[in-house]
Amino acid sequence: VIDPVLTTAARGYKNSMFVGNLLFPIVMVGQRAGRVLQFGKESFRSYVTQRSPGQNVARIQYGYASNPYALADHALAGVVPIELLQEANAVPGVDLAVGAIQMVQDVIGLRLEVEQATLARNAALYGAQTVTLAGTSQFSDFVNSDPFVVLQTAITAIRARVGLRPTTVIFGAAVWDILKFHPKLTDRFKYTGRDSITLDMMANILEIKQCQRGDAVSASGAADTLADVWGKDIVIAYTQMSGVANWGLPSYGYTYELAGYPAAMEPHYDRDSLSWVYPYVDAVAAQLVGAEAGYLIKNAVA
Repeated sequence: VIDPVLTTAARGYKNSMFVGNLLFPIVMVGQRAGRVLQFGKESFRSYVTQRSPGQNVARIQYGYASNPYALADHALAGVVPIELLQEANAVPGVDLAVGAIQMVQDVIGLRLEVEQATLARNAALYGAQTVTLAGTSQFSDFVNSDPFVVLQTAITAIRARVGLRPTTVIFGAAVWDILKFHPKLTDRFKYTGRDSITLDMMANILEIKQCQRGDAVSASGAADTLADVWGKDIVIAYTQMSGVANWGLPSYGYTYELAGYPAAMEPHYDRDSLSWVYPYVDAVAAQLVGAEAGYLIKNAVA
């Protein structure tokens, strides 16, 4: 049984560190597996549309079933011990319950962020739409590297493949921490008196809708060693939010999520642990559906 109050709170909560949904926007689907419409480049072709009286009307095909998807179910429960309550026999208030749900969301959300970043940073999926920087070409070499040329090359490559300029750039945190001080970029704003540039300023330079920094970190190993989820890479893509009829437009990727999810289930009291338990469930999967609408820059900094 779904708890409507907590489910509403869960859907309204966003962790500001997570940027994967900018590359893989969420699209609701009605079942856990299926196929989505795939479109070709019909919209970019030049057709002869003029007709003579009585002549048959020219036709073009509207999409075809392709790109199968399969959602994975994920569930986790937040626990609120009665020791945190003012009275041991009271049901946890909304604040404690929402806090437990949001803690669980952060864990499940990080798993999704890692899934999205793993797809986005896989050079094998891009074909020719990727470059690996090394030595003096890395942006940490302020003297010899030229970030604007590298980024503009990526933008031009995307437009040449899909006919659209990219809308989104995701910088690994380590990349942006260096790039914002690069003299070949700050020089473009030298008359503003700024020693570094902002993400909005970068978006303006590149004529991109949004530039964001991937700040999420993930722990691994017995020592819980932290590592940047987005590494030292840059992902540039044309991506958009689409309805059912437009799933096949040349968008970079989507996150398919089951309609009605995520959901916070009705809490229950666990007598063994003397705690209230708040289950949270989701059915979701990220999919890179149009790598040609993206470009990957690997090892952007040393």
